[in-house]
Amino acid sequence: MFSSLRSRLLLGFFVVIGVVLLTSAITLLLFVARSNLASRLELRSTAARLLQQPVFELNRPGLFDEVVARVDENTGFRTVIIDRNGNVLADSQSDQFPELRPIRRIPADPLREVLSIRDLEGKEWLYTGRRVESGVALVILQARQPLRQLLNSPITGELLRALTQAGGVALVLSLLLALLISQSVASPLGKISAAAHKLAEGKQITVRPEGPKEVRMLGQAFNEMSDKVHASQQSQRDFVANVSHELKTPLTSIQGFAQAILDGTADTPEAQHQAAQVIFDESGRMYRMVFDLLDLARLDAGTADLQMGPIELDLLLDAVVERFSPQSKQAELTLTSSVGKLPPVVGDGDRLSQVFNNLVDNAIKHTPPGGTVQLVAEVKGSWVAISVQDSGAGIPEEELSRIFERFYQLDKSRKGGPDHGAGLGLAIANQIVQAHQGEISAESVLGEGCVFVVRLPIANREDESRVSRS
Repeated sequence: MFSSLRSRLLLGFFVVIGVVLLTSAITLLLFVARSNLASRLELRSTAARLLQQPVFELNRPGLFDEVVARVDENTGFRTVIIDRNGNVLADSQSDQFPELRPIRRIPADPLREVLSIRDLEGKEWLYTGRRVESGVALVILQARQPLRQLLNSPITGELLRALTQAGGVALVLSLLLALLISQSVASPLGKISAAAHKLAEGKQITVRPEGPKEVRMLGQAFNEMSDKVHASQQSQRDFVANVSHELKTPLTSIQGFAQAILDGTADTPEAQHQAAQVIFDESGRMYRMVFDLLDLARLDAGTADLQMGPIELDLLLDAVVERFSPQSKQAELTLTSSVGKLPPVVGDGDRLSQVFNNLVDNAIKHTPPGGTVQLVAEVKGSWVAISVQDSGAGIPEEELSRIFERFYQLDKSRKGGPDHGAGLGLAIANQIVQAHQGEISAESVLGEGCVFVVRLPIANREDESRVSRS
């Protein structure tokens, strides 16, 4: 019955409202009981009728007993007359109740103030009164009523009826407000739930953030998740398509030349050698691509075995430049480096060499003869920034954001000729740099070349000691 969020919210609001109203009613009744409100109101009402005007003769002591008896008969309250010292001179109910203690104080305003006093047996009385010019005072009293009698009094009954009516109106208005609040919370959550089911079915869907702040934040988070799920699904589809495309060409070549050997088309030693060479080259290309894919998968999952340790980065970069010097000369371009003494970093030397080898190799392949490739390293704050800059054709701005995607390649004119790879080198380099808590980025201007920047954190003593212990 109360399985939905809306019904549970309404039930919760109803319970809270009921508890508040019940608590308020009990508190009010306890206040009425403890303050003897009904008795006080009755005394004030009688004082308004009796004590406002000097209707009794209080200057003649011989008439005091007659006066108090007449007041008692007309009002039903115990009536006494006291002297200046508070001593009782006449008491209309002296034969029924114990004697009162001296009444020292008379209310300044009998219509607003009600005082209390105890008799000689400790019973509490509420009273009000007025003093006249002769010095004596007429005082009316009522014994403090027990709780049961107070609850049965007309004033308490009227109070309860008013409280019941007000509580009913408050309950109805509160439930209407609770219905609106629950609707504002449950409705957008229901839309998010429906959208989640559609997302599970493979549909890309977004919701309009609405409702309270927390629900709007949930809607925004859902939209972000939906975009990421869609991007991930698209990436998976692209990955499968790219792998299929990249494998199709070498497999076709291998199958064709193997068939030529089997059916005798390659009937000369030279043709057979050529077919075998193609099969060998294409199988090697497939092997490298599969190895790169496995390597990339391990880096993505964080399971790659990185041999972390302190690295002299300047020596590592010098070795990279020395390794590619013959290739740069063959390509008829200038390879320069500006690497001074660098602080140590913590990382895997082989993996970082793989990153810079890939960047320098790509720079050489994309730089025409007569161009330059520069490798520069400098310290910037707590980072070491290593940039590899070429003077090639550059990369279009709209493609810069995608160059670190798997299998993403620029057009044929910028692939580096027939020896181009599968488009995994930069994706692997990006994962390696991230595994070292670093960053890699690229900037380019068409016609002026591009620059890749790798930022690695400088090792502190704590990092070095932790690595040495491990």
